[in-house]
Amino acid sequence: MALRPIDNALPVPPPERPMKQLKVSAPAAQKQPESKANDENMAPLQQQPPAGEASIDYVPSEQLVAIDDPDSEIQGMVEGLDSKDWMALCASLNKARQFAIFHSELLLPNLEKAMSVVVKAMKNPRSALIKTSIMASSDIFSAYGDKLLDSTTDAFDSLLLQLLLKASQDKKFVCEEADRALGSMVKSITPLPLLQKLKGYGSHHNLRVRAKAAVSISIAVSKMGMEEMKEFGFVPLAEMAIRLLNDKLPEAREAARNIVVSVYEVYTRDEEQKQEIWQSFCESYLAPVHAQSLIKITAGSPKSLLVQEMTAQDFHCLQ
Repeated sequence: MALRPIDNALPVPPPERPMKQLKVSAPAAQKQPESKANDENMAPLQQQPPAGEASIDYVPSEQLVAIDDPDSEIQGMVEGLDSKDWMALCASLNKARQFAIFHSELLLPNLEKAMSVVVKAMKNPRSALIKTSIMASSDIFSAYGDKLLDSTTDAFDSLLLQLLLKASQDKKFVCEEADRALGSMVKSITPLPLLQKLKGYGSHHNLRVRAKAAVSISIAVSKMGMEEMKEFGFVPLAEMAIRLLNDKLPEAREAARNIVVSVYEVYTRDEEQKQEIWQSFCESYLAPVHAQSLIKITAGSPKSLLVQEMTAQDFHCLQ
């Protein structure tokens, strides 16, 4: 019997498994020392604004200057108001501000177009264009005042609505700029015709718009004299105040109290028994519960609480 080779008797060893290669990570880059600019004791580096935004300057009205040769530039400015490029439009709006302040007669023939462009720009989603247009509206109010009410279109009404909407926004810088523009409007336009424009917004469905309108109304009323209040009507003024006294926002309610005090002061100006005359008026023309509300506001009010002329700083963004 043939013997099996010894080699054949030994078990065949399994194939040797390859050794697992160790992953060697690259050495960590040595941390560079922070520059002095990022030192915690120094002011942080400012982020660069997006391209294009850096060239938009929000120049206050008092820093604007007259145009050297306005006659040669007026046509270019008017054509620039039709630009589709938002940066070019901002430049044209700023130029229109210069014309409104220093060369108002040259801009006057194109004033309605400028106002319509301002309104359209306020509806643009780009914040830089919105703010520039609001600043333009403020200068237009200051330059033209009551002339704006002579418009043959709804340019003024559209502008007023947009300002009230922007003043009611959550964006603080837009809200504050719109507040300043509303302050410029109330300061520049005769109270009675302005009140005729504002009164409808005192019952607007948007409570923030209603409150902003109430503030403007209260300032306009505070500037009215006896003849103006008679023309508008003491009773309509009192009824307007009553509606706002029950408003949800405190700004509207405070504005309503200011309206009441202004009307009280004018109505009883030449009377010795002021409170008695005021009480008689309220009880004669108003429902008992409303009459008592107005009487309570003026009863024992110290002189310091009476409404005085307010400026743009008296407007505050609604939180």
